[in-house]
Amino acid sequence: MTGLLDSPWFYWAVGVAIGFPILLIVLTEAQNALRRRNSFLVRPVYLLRVYILPLGALLLLLVQGIQVSGETTPVRIVATVFGFVVLVLLLSGLNATLFQGAPEGTWRKRIPSIFLDVARFALIAIGVALIFAYIWGANVGGLFTALGISSIVLGLALQNSVGQIISGLLLLFEQPFRLGDWVDTPSARGRVVEVNWRATHIETVSGLQITPNSVLAGESFTNLSRPPGAHVIAISTVFALNDPPDDVCDLLTRVAATLPHLRPGSEPSTLPTGGTNYTTTIPVRSPADDASARSMFLRWTWYAARRAGLHLDEADDDFATGERLTSALRVIAPTLRLSAGDESHVLGHARLARFAAEETLQFAGELPTRMSFIVDGQVRLFVSADDGAVIPVRTLGEGDFIGQTALTRETVSTSARAVGEVTMVHIDRECIEELVARNPLLLQDIGRTIEERRANARKALAAAGE
Repeated sequence: MTGLLDSPWFYWAVGVAIGFPILLIVLTEAQNALRRRNSFLVRPVYLLRVYILPLGALLLLLVQGIQVSGETTPVRIVATVFGFVVLVLLLSGLNATLFQGAPEGTWRKRIPSIFLDVARFALIAIGVALIFAYIWGANVGGLFTALGISSIVLGLALQNSVGQIISGLLLLFEQPFRLGDWVDTPSARGRVVEVNWRATHIETVSGLQITPNSVLAGESFTNLSRPPGAHVIAISTVFALNDPPDDVCDLLTRVAATLPHLRPGSEPSTLPTGGTNYTTTIPVRSPADDASARSMFLRWTWYAARRAGLHLDEADDDFATGERLTSALRVIAPTLRLSAGDESHVLGHARLARFAAEETLQFAGELPTRMSFIVDGQVRLFVSADDGAVIPVRTLGEGDFIGQTALTRETVSTSARAVGEVTMVHIDRECIEELVARNPLLLQDIGRTIEERRANARKALAAAGE
């Protein structure tokens, strides 16, 4: 027994037999705790528990417990595998501790991936060199000397190309833009979709523009996405010289305020810029909305200017003729229960108007001052949920109407939006009051419509909340 206790391998064997299961339990519990916290250190601990700990115990038993020489091939193989796993652990731990959990805005978060790749390559090269030098006895000094001399020669021969690469890498390190940002460069305007060590890929209207990073580093450009929520577009329009500037500014601002691309909590503005020119400034949610917001604003302005009697691009509008208005009244005559005498009376209180596709004709909660009847096209009624979601209620067609609560002096419960181009007849509230006074059935029809639409709006909201 005394000889056994005096043997050097005995204590190593007992230490491995006791320490291995204890460390295995501790690492297992640590891994479970880190997994519950969604920590980036789960993978390094997993490597330590599954690979490094068993390989380290096996290596200790071979060398210290069984007293196998470190020069034998089995020991060298186990030591090599152990060294490679330790190298993987260092790479994984370095990435998890320094970069994956880095706070936004710090240098660790901004560092380009190319620098990480170079650091990984250098660490792997050093680790492999140490493994071959200390485990297999290889002479790696000459190899590093040759690589160093070759690097100097290549650097001198390719100094211009290397200089461009370095400029690009410095640009990446500074990170004046990120993936998804919209940039305006002298050569392209679009969204950044890819950034690598050599070039930046910008998605434009005409295709994918690939710009070398060294070019971006040597010229000025605009990041349209920074600061967030500060992007605006300016749209110029021309009206007739006789159009009142205040009326024009009010019209343009009102149209811009109804755009779905408008940034929440912001307000557009319009200023006359001299002569017949006006500039409308519209804060939009992101540069991605530029083209669609500009197109929709100009299209809606064309219709709104004609409804208001203003002259966009100094053009006159001859749509609302007496003949068209008479034809329109014949379309809605059954809805209003009009007689021949009533049509001639309503003619003096009616006005024909057109609306663009997707234009909002009525807002929930507003108090209408007139009733509007659909002559051509379709109108969709909808309500908005608390989270801003649009919930459709029903679709109106030819002969239907909106603004029915103008008679009761109540606010409407639904919003209305044109599905396509819509032609409508506006009739003043006073004229409608005269019609219902002479025709009680018309009053019943309007009252029934008011109740039905309120009920439909409540059902739509209830169904959306389920």
